[in-house]
Amino acid sequence: QVQLVESGGGLVQPGGSLRLSCAASGFTFSSYAMSWYRQAPGKERELVAHMTSAGGNTNYADSVKGRFTLSRDNAKNTVYLQMNSLKPEDTAVYYCNARRGILGYWGQGTQVTVSS
Repeated sequence: QVQLVESGGGLVQPGGSLRLSCAASGFTFSSYAMSWYRQAPGKERELVAHMTSAGGNTNYADSVKGRFTLSRDNAKNTVYLQMNSLKPEDTAVYYCNARRGILGYWGQGTQVTVSS
């Protein structure tokens, strides 16, 4: 049974930090590219960060470059998103995604709210 379980979301003040985690099971984690997406109310889901299966190439949305860092630990089957200098516009539900070719899986999402 494939599972992606996100955690680490919550309420944070502007300028603060959060670290999201996504624990994977039920598939060969190291063979999959891993990404974080987010969806704000009334908006489409957008790609935040993407890392290849080998971890050698990471891409970020322009809106988060220099503030967010994606990393993966293949030994723990976990991917992380370190989010620093958070802004109110970062408020969204954040989703973990695993992809290999035409195969893709989603987590259930974790809410991040940036507000004073």
